[in-house]
This record gives sequence, C-alpha cells and structure tokens, in this order.
Amino acid sequence: MNVALGTLGDVADVWFGDDISGERDLRLVGDVRGKRVLELGLPPGPVNSVALAQAGARVIAVDNSLDRIAAGRRAAETAGVRVEFQHAELFQLGFATSSSLDLVLCVERLASVDDVDRLLRQVHRVLKPEASFVAVLEHPAHAMFDGDEPIARRRYGTATNLTIGDFCMSLQRSNFALDVLYELYARSKPRAVVPCTLAVRARKLGS
Repeated sequence: MNVALGTLGDVADVWFGDDISGERDLRLVGDVRGKRVLELGLPPGPVNSVALAQAGARVIAVDNSLDRIAAGRRAAETAGVRVEFQHAELFQLGFATSSSLDLVLCVERLASVDDVDRLLRQVHRVLKPEASFVAVLEHPAHAMFDGDEPIARRRYGTATNLTIGDFCMSLQRSNFALDVLYELYARSKPRAVVPCTLAVRARKLGS
C-alpha cells in the first residue's frame, strides 16, 4: 500500500487521484494543524487520513468496508500517527456531534452513494459554520468514454449517479455555498477530449 507521506509546510500532500494534481498544487484543503477532519470513505489510492494526521490534524475516517479500514489502520501504524476509524455507511455520521468538524474530505467515493442529498445533509450537520466540504470524483463527462477512445459510448449522466448540475443543486439544497470547482485533466493527457476529474470545495452556510 502507498501511504501519502510528508507535508509541504503546513499543507498535507493529499491524494486526489492517479495522474491528478494533489493538494500541493490545488490547495483545496489548506492548513489543517489542530483541526478536526473527517475523511468520508477511504479512497482507492494513498491513505489521506495519514497525510492529514501527519500535517497536524485530528482525523476520523469512516468507511463501510472492514478491509479498507484494516488497511487504513496498518498505514497509520506504519506512519506512527493516530487516526480514529469508524465502520459505517458514509451517511451514518452519528459518531460525530453537530457543528464539531473543521473539514470533511471525500475522494473518489461519492459514486458509491445512492442518496447524495442524504449524505450532504449529514455532512452539513457535522461541520462547523463556514467550514468546508471537499469532494473529488470522476468527471461525469469522462464516464461517457472507454479509455482513450475519442467516441462517447454513453449519454452524459447515465454512467454516474449525478451530473455536475445535479451535484451543484444538491449542495445548494443542503445549504452549501460552492467556493471552488476544478475540472481536471490527467497530467499525462492534457489534450484529452474531456476532463477526468471533478474537484469542488463548498462552504457550510447557517448553523
């Protein structure tokens, strides 16, 4: 298993996907020293919870897979950092009190969620006012294609459980303000037909 080790100053080197710029370039997460951070689902790549803990955050990670949690625990032990792991569905955040978290991060796991609105309501509940939710997922347009073929094989929105418009409206309904939206191309394929990754940072409004 690869572990996202090291920081750049006070910025965790968070993984946002294979061949995609990370936190050192995009600065979606920012300074996490002393902050309470929730990783919503353990991604298929490096363990972001470890990188966040190394950068000084107090981290909770939730996942519905016991295997992924076990792998995350091993990575944290190897790195010598403390991460609290919770086994639950991603929308089951009862272990976190209301308005208690400074940041929620979800990388490449939203596609596994059937009810995004339900999830976002829970994320809104556990975040402090004005705190951020950072989500990174496959770009819905990228899901229309197979590999490097330039011909779309599926209609937009049919291969993922939400379009960009759907996701933005879900954020709005859940009382989030969209602060940043990146449509990212793979670094090795800057001239690809469509972006491969969508990355957003949204801010909690209200209490």
